[in-house]
Amino acid sequence: MSNNFFTLMIIPRRKNAVSKFSISSTFIRGLLIVSILAVLLTLYMVYDYASIKRDKAELARLRVETVEQSQQLKELALKIDEFADRIEEFNQFDKKLRIVANYQTVRDKRMLLGIGGSGNTQIKIKDLLDQDQVKLVSGMRKSISQLNEEANIREKSFADLLKFLRDQKSLLAATPSIWPVKGWVTSGFGSRKSPFTSGVEFHAGLDIATRMGKDVICPADGFVVEAAHQIADGNRIKVDHGHGIMTTYSHLSKFAVKAGSRVKRGDILGYVGTTGRSTGYHLHYAVYLNKIPVNPRRYLN
Repeated sequence: MSNNFFTLMIIPRRKNAVSKFSISSTFIRGLLIVSILAVLLTLYMVYDYASIKRDKAELARLRVETVEQSQQLKELALKIDEFADRIEEFNQFDKKLRIVANYQTVRDKRMLLGIGGSGNTQIKIKDLLDQDQVKLVSGMRKSISQLNEEANIREKSFADLLKFLRDQKSLLAATPSIWPVKGWVTSGFGSRKSPFTSGVEFHAGLDIATRMGKDVICPADGFVVEAAHQIADGNRIKVDHGHGIMTTYSHLSKFAVKAGSRVKRGDILGYVGTTGRSTGYHLHYAVYLNKIPVNPRRYLN
């Protein structure tokens, strides 16, 4: 073998001639380089094919996911529309409650009452369903912002209405709307001829004649501020009902409550008698509004 050639000898098993081949070192190096390049090219092609296959699978997955997201986006848009409908129903319900409670603001009176059709926000969202998703998402964000603002307004409105109804309930409970005792009204509210003198006097309540010892019922919730004997009124109970309303019950035979007691509508305050300046068994019942006597009949059912 020389410096520039390799000799390849093939020796058979049988007694045949030995074959010799001479190959240059340059050819060997070239063949080796080509083989290495072929292997590298094959590896690259295998890797590239695997990458393309992987990318194709990922692309297919992304397409499916995009379709699903698009469908979910449309479903979410429709949910926003449904929520807009519910908000509108709450608006109408709020108006109806205010009408029933007779608690309408100037803004409420200007707004028409009635449920039907979709609001402008809902119509815009539906119109955007088949358009570009960027516009759809932008419209949805705007709609959600508007609905959130409207929900806050409804929440405040309902809280305001609830406070009003609670105040009305408290006022109703404090209104002396039932008769404290059943009997005959022998003297009404206003000017009358005095039963003790020949002159005319102002009678600040109702005289209700009935049998001795009959229960005197509290006509409304309140707080007993007085249960004491007075010269003219005899045994008298005074009940503060709040909201500027106060009632008195005079000429009682005895008390069933003490000063400082909290009473409810229907509780027994005392019993009919004829104590003090009286001509017979009866109850003198008076109602005061902001310390001014008013006709009790205006409250009685």
